[in-house]
Amino acid sequence: MTGYSPNKLNTTIRNRMKPRMKGCKSALKENMLLLLTILGVLLGILLGFALRYANPSEETIMLISFPGDILMRMLKMLILPLIVSSLISGLAGLDAKSSGKMGSRAIVYYMTTTLIAAVIGIILVVCIHPGNPDIKKQYEVDEKAETRVSTLDAFLDLIRNMFPENIVQACFQQAQTMYRNATHTVKKLTMGGGDSASDFNDTLGFNESDMLNVTPTTAPSTTYQERYVGFKDGTNVLGLIVFCTAFGMMISAMGKEGKLMVEFFSVLNDVIMRVVILVMWYSPIGILFLIMGKILEIEDLADTGRQLGMYMVTVILGLAIHGLVVLPTLYFFFAGRKNPLVFMKGMLQAWVTAVGTASSSATLPVTFRCLEENLGIDKRVTRFVLPIGATVNMDGTALYEAVAALFIAQMNNIPLTPGEIITVSLTATAASIGAASVPSAGLVTMLLVLTAVGLPTKDISLIVAVDWLLDRLRTSINVLGDAFGTAIVAHLSRHELAKVDAEHPEDSRRYSRSSHPHESLGEEMHPLNKPPTNHDNQIQLDPPPHYPDLKGKSDTSM
Repeated sequence: MTGYSPNKLNTTIRNRMKPRMKGCKSALKENMLLLLTILGVLLGILLGFALRYANPSEETIMLISFPGDILMRMLKMLILPLIVSSLISGLAGLDAKSSGKMGSRAIVYYMTTTLIAAVIGIILVVCIHPGNPDIKKQYEVDEKAETRVSTLDAFLDLIRNMFPENIVQACFQQAQTMYRNATHTVKKLTMGGGDSASDFNDTLGFNESDMLNVTPTTAPSTTYQERYVGFKDGTNVLGLIVFCTAFGMMISAMGKEGKLMVEFFSVLNDVIMRVVILVMWYSPIGILFLIMGKILEIEDLADTGRQLGMYMVTVILGLAIHGLVVLPTLYFFFAGRKNPLVFMKGMLQAWVTAVGTASSSATLPVTFRCLEENLGIDKRVTRFVLPIGATVNMDGTALYEAVAALFIAQMNNIPLTPGEIITVSLTATAASIGAASVPSAGLVTMLLVLTAVGLPTKDISLIVAVDWLLDRLRTSINVLGDAFGTAIVAHLSRHELAKVDAEHPEDSRRYSRSSHPHESLGEEMHPLNKPPTNHDNQIQLDPPPHYPDLKGKSDTSM
């Protein structure tokens, strides 16, 4: 009979704990960036509120926000090469029929979810009724904030920007209809008798004797608003998307002749994604200082929360319903009944980045990485659908604009008919499509919604005080909607992609899913599932006929 051995028991416990400790270290290492980003958000909020008691000066707030400004600059720097390379390389791997079906599915998804978001916002604002006329009495409304805006001008600008006259100019400017004051002076000529007058340009019709008795007179000048097409700063993303879509489809149609261009843009995309990884490791610091700076810029936090609290609750509740109920439900039913919680876990890094940056375009590089590496979505789908989604899919913005429009109507005691409410929902959907994917773009497009139903546009100044928070939340829903839409389109297009892979097996590896799709979902990839490599580190499309015993070994290429 063996006696009790404490050393043996301790050894057994240690041996059992080793795999668990190893698993915890591995999980911590894989999610280190995500944990640091979440920590940056929380610290930014805590330090921001704590430093408000010190009453920092404007110069101090500027210095605190400076590291965050650097992050925004780095992310925006990557937007242009990322959109160009991703769209062209993604479409080059598809035929015209596949890309057409994929684009149609994406547009239908975008229009449907955006309209649903606007309807949710309208239902909530009608039920909760956050607008109170007393709010307007306690605020000083800027009377100069009345801005001329035309729905027709906005629609025509959208079409103009789709077809830029200069593709280089589209990289930093976009067309916009503007108005300027112009003076119209009418010159008249009075005949000798004074009983008839005509325009100066009509004097050529007089005979020589009449001309001797003409006296020129000037009528009082009139001032009017002259319409002209100018340019404003900002990347014309919509025009670049249209150009790159046509460029990529033409390369695909060229076949072998365009192979060199395909490889160039594919490598360019891979290089940009490597730079994105470097920038992402700086993002926790940048997000921390971004949030601190925004909180310190608020003048009177308590008064703002007291007056606009119900308005904020209405918007946040609508965003939560759309982002946590509607979008996951659509994903479950149209993406093969997959678990939406697993998908949202893989998108957590992009969601946190969207909260910190308040820009869909700035979050685009992170969204690419989450979908391709964490969730294993086909790169041809992400490279085609995501840039379009970041530009035209604005679910959170549509909901926000619908709520804000009815909130302003309630503050002014202006009842809206059912027809006008429907107009608000449709206009909010259309205006959100034209909204630039930059911070606070919803405030600009909201002018269209208010003008469509005759509401005072100067009252927008009342809700600017809380836009810093709502802008971040609605941007996160925009990014989440883009990601869910990409996954749904990828699932619905799986048969077309498989057909393209069968016709062009030599390109199947280039656009395959993430090289570590199983590992990203917490599963260990078996060595036999890894792509075989030769000594030149090139992917072999056909596996060797016989595998050696790989038990206990790892693929050096991985």
